[in-house]
Amino acid sequence: MNMPLPLKDVHPGLAPSWWPPAPGWWMVAAVLALVGVAMWWWMRRRRTRRASILRLFEGTVDAATSPAQQVAAMSDLLRRAARRKDPLADRLQGDDWLRFLDQGMTPPCFEHGPGALLREGAFRRDVDEGAVRALRTVARQRYLTWMLGK
Repeated sequence: MNMPLPLKDVHPGLAPSWWPPAPGWWMVAAVLALVGVAMWWWMRRRRTRRASILRLFEGTVDAATSPAQQVAAMSDLLRRAARRKDPLADRLQGDDWLRFLDQGMTPPCFEHGPGALLREGAFRRDVDEGAVRALRTVARQRYLTWMLGK
């Protein structure tokens, strides 16, 4: 007396809902949020540091009243920044100092370019303002590069 049992098709279960996510997804979201906040903080810090270094350079050079004093101020700032690269760099003189400033620059612009004004510009009575502006551009670039540790 075996009677066959009436079998029915198997129905698939309900798909799991997407909300609330599993704990692993919450951890992934938290890690991504932390990484995003850390990157924002790092970029903001870098931007404000660059702005403050640039403000220091511009303020110091603008405080000088004559072109010769501006050249002297730029030379002083570059010597201070050079100590970050080499502790004895601020003691270099003349062409050695200009060659040191040219290291890593393409094209070199201190020994035979607008930066050559650093050699004796601070000691001249009259210095061309156009030459000081050209020097300011390359000195600012070198100063920022060294102060930002690039």
